Amino acid sequence: MKWHEITVETTEEATEMISNFLHELDAGGVSIEESGTLNKPRDTSLGQWYEHPLNDIPEGQAVIKAYFYEEADPQEIMAAIRPRIEQLREFDIDPGEFTISAAMVDDEDWANAWKQYFKPIRVSERLTIKPTWEDYTPGPDERIIELDPGMAFGTGTHPTTALCLRTLESVIQGGEEVIDVGTGSGVLAIGAMKLGAKRVLALDLDPVAVSSATENTRLNGLEDSIQVHLSDLLGILQAKEESGPVNVSVPVDVVVANILAEIILLFIDDVYAALKPGGTYIASGIWKNKEEDVEAGLLKAGFTIKDRQRDQDWIAFVAVRPE
Repeated sequence: MKWHEITVETTEEATEMISNFLHELDAGGVSIEESGTLNKPRDTSLGQWYEHPLNDIPEGQAVIKAYFYEEADPQEIMAAIRPRIEQLREFDIDPGEFTISAAMVDDEDWANAWKQYFKPIRVSERLTIKPTWEDYTPGPDERIIELDPGMAFGTGTHPTTALCLRTLESVIQGGEEVIDVGTGSGVLAIGAMKLGAKRVLALDLDPVAVSSATENTRLNGLEDSIQVHLSDLLGILQAKEESGPVNVSVPVDVVVANILAEIILLFIDDVYAALKPGGTYIASGIWKNKEEDVEAGLLKAGFTIKDRQRDQDWIAFVAVRPE
């Protein structure tokens, strides 16, 4: 089987939105490769080992590849995606001087080949993400997150995800009830449980994400502790009658959201209401140019900013609802 490969060369800042656009156009899979220039340090603080050399993508840039069935018209796809990328500038997301190109590839060139690059990776002091097809022996006090992301989601090693997992490690003390908004593959919900949370409610607007998170929850043996629901942000909390009971008692101890800054700003007040006094909000997925906007939004809602973590040009806020 052959596939149309649509390649977009753009900025790291714009990858999340452009990937979403491509999925909306019915891409069968999307891959993102970010800069690996030689002046970009690799984090080896947890003993990480890198099997592959750095790439030559310029710093701050990224290459997105999306795959469409042979019957699709690549010219129509490129014509549809171009104005949507241009429109990102209206929302202060800079796609740079992006390019779009098309090629034809064989099924084996992409459908499974990416798996050879996804190896177990230590993302925090205690957490290691392991693909289900890899053998791995954990060390003392090392918690394993089994993950099969499929082609619709990342491997959990993006800077924003790693930021959230490291931050969760510092926040979870044991016994917390957690809500994970925009769960994707479920990696943060699983990580929270591996760190000692009592229960997690994992929410996502995408039915494919709900399916993926449900399967990964099962792979980790956490079906009794993680409840995955289809929900628009925290909408399920306002519609419990229609959706049925949830597995956490609201208000909860921790809310984590690894989504775009623009979305974070939309529901800050809802998060505040969903947290106990003294509860913690971990907000990630924030590019550096949105840092001040998110900070202002958190303060306006009544949060106290306890900390902020950084990885490359991404920021994660740790905000607390005052006692």
